[in-house]
Amino acid sequence: MKIEIKDNIHYIGVIDWDLRNFHGYSTHRGSTYNSYLIIDDKIALIDMVKGPFANEQIKNIKEIIDPKKIDYFICNHLEGDHSQSLPVMKELVPNAQIVTSERGKKGFLRTYKKDWDIKPVKEGDTISLGKRTLTFVPVPMVHWPDSMVTYCTPDNILFSNDAFGQHIARSKIFDDENDLAKILDEAKKYYANIVMHLSTIIKKVLEKVTQELKLDIKMICPSHGVIWRSHLGKILEKYVYWANRQTEEKALVIYDTMWHSTEKMAYAILEGIRQEGVEARIYDLTSTDKSDIIKEVLDSRGLVIGTPTLNNGMFPTVGGFLTYLKGLKPPAKVAGAFGSYGWSPKGGQEAVIEELKEARIPEIMEPIKYQFIPDPEELDKCVEYGREIAKKIKS
Repeated sequence: MKIEIKDNIHYIGVIDWDLRNFHGYSTHRGSTYNSYLIIDDKIALIDMVKGPFANEQIKNIKEIIDPKKIDYFICNHLEGDHSQSLPVMKELVPNAQIVTSERGKKGFLRTYKKDWDIKPVKEGDTISLGKRTLTFVPVPMVHWPDSMVTYCTPDNILFSNDAFGQHIARSKIFDDENDLAKILDEAKKYYANIVMHLSTIIKKVLEKVTQELKLDIKMICPSHGVIWRSHLGKILEKYVYWANRQTEEKALVIYDTMWHSTEKMAYAILEGIRQEGVEARIYDLTSTDKSDIIKEVLDSRGLVIGTPTLNNGMFPTVGGFLTYLKGLKPPAKVAGAFGSYGWSPKGGQEAVIEELKEARIPEIMEPIKYQFIPDPEELDKCVEYGREIAKKIKS
């Protein structure tokens, strides 16, 4: 697909309508691999696409210019969905200069094992295309060590690569041409699953770009999803909110169950949270995708994790979810654990507590657990457990 987004600046990315999983992240709405072509006295191609779509990218370019006229390949990020078409493009245009960060140079040479001439750039380095100038800003660990962004003047366009992106396939590429609520929902899921654990770094990068470098951004062109041109303030506001690890009066009850005993406890705890006026949501790990749950974790103040005890430990789905969760360092302030057990009173719930501690959640309540099937009085205690969590959330 090709669309002129500014005079002589073209979107030449591709749409992956059928993508449903991106290394463990569910992409219910597909995705895009965005690439941009700037035509001036010199011609620059910004960002590549995923390997299987290389020929489609080339086709899009050919509808605008002869690809052999390209002078620069600007590679903001090494990851395959942004770079796999580079070997094909480099073979087609062998004289084009590859430009990337200093860490990116090492990564590209290691990954593709080609004898490429790569120009490394550092913060503030520029390339003049003629009427336009590209300025480079490395943003290491947003979200890889090699990551950088490219700023184009006088159009004031930020080519942000993975920052501000969303996994969503759309034939209309601008934010104001789409349902903003859906776009922001996908932006939230993207942030939560990819960069939530890097919030401290992202906060510093946002301050650098907006305050220190004072970039006057008029358009943000990410490498996935829609281009931001009308709702820049809204997406920047969201990123500041998420980067500051802000939370709401909200608790998530997340569980799996074998014979419905842990499920009964989950709904009792949910009721206790609700009785205290705190927003509560419940998720069964068997029927809910973990990356959809993580989207809600991003701004939840409380987490309550339930598991039956199996082989003196957690249920496998719970263990897998907690491994994923703790790596993302959620901003939750209080957490708890619950569940049923059979012949061994210790194991599953204690293992959950240890994982929550590794997730660096500040306050973790003692687990609540009952043997086999909880009776009505025990379920009442589960309600009270939920109420206690809710009180801590409100305080």
